[in-house]
Amino acid sequence: MDFFSNHKYTLYGITAILLWSCLVALLRDVSELFSPIGGAALMYSVSTLFLIMVMGRPKLGGFSKRYIIWGTALFAVYEVCLALFVGLANNRHQAVEMSVINYLWPTLTILLSIIVNRSKVSVWIYPGMLLAFFGVVWCVGGDSGLSINSLANNFTSNPTAYLLALVAPFIWAVYCVITQKHSQGQNAIVLFFIATSLSLWVLYGLSDEPAMVFSLHGTITLVLAGIVVGSGYALWNQAIIGGNLMLLGTLSYFTPICSAIISALYLSISLSSAFWEGVVMVTIGSLVCYFVTRGKLVK
Repeated sequence: MDFFSNHKYTLYGITAILLWSCLVALLRDVSELFSPIGGAALMYSVSTLFLIMVMGRPKLGGFSKRYIIWGTALFAVYEVCLALFVGLANNRHQAVEMSVINYLWPTLTILLSIIVNRSKVSVWIYPGMLLAFFGVVWCVGGDSGLSINSLANNFTSNPTAYLLALVAPFIWAVYCVITQKHSQGQNAIVLFFIATSLSLWVLYGLSDEPAMVFSLHGTITLVLAGIVVGSGYALWNQAIIGGNLMLLGTLSYFTPICSAIISALYLSISLSSAFWEGVVMVTIGSLVCYFVTRGKLVK
């Protein structure tokens, strides 16, 4: 009990990272049970209700206007892109492969922060960035690894989903930088989830997706998925209060590996050795960038 009391905020953060690692698998499952847009709208709605119950209704008065406007817009657009490329993927394998593109956001966030703040950094950051980008190419190339033809064939097989997957990490990188500059330590995650849910329902209303059919299995999966995703954000909100942020920041860079493992197990798919090699490259590249900017790289 003493260990939990002394480290509870850090444990909250570790749990949040593990829950976030379930997101791709749960999104894909819900999209198959209901529909890509409708399933995502349902899941984020459940998460929104859960967050309101746990964290209360958002109070707009205490937030920066720039943070509210830009934060809400960028968060909602990012989550919509994420939900759609996972749901619109041709199959489960492609959904997990494309999800690795999303994990370029840490590297892109660091790159954008360097540009915006005009920071001077070690030359080590450039091989770290190149390794992360190369890892994504290696993953998306499939069993062929680095093959232009394989990349082109994968992209042309589902251009909409791949474009959404490519746009998503850039949007999240901008969101992270803007949040850091304008949030003033505040957290409007409940408002962001409300905006995301509403955006997905509008898209569902404008789409030609068929009416959703509910079953006991589908409803239970939906509720569990919504609670898992909502819990991840709620726990992280607690973790940043008193957790070991250096440790949590480092562990968060292993999310691509955790996500791939959980997705493979949950969705019952077998991923190629080239995929795992690419995931490891993305993780190592992101970690190098992180430690360089933290001044922690051992030279």
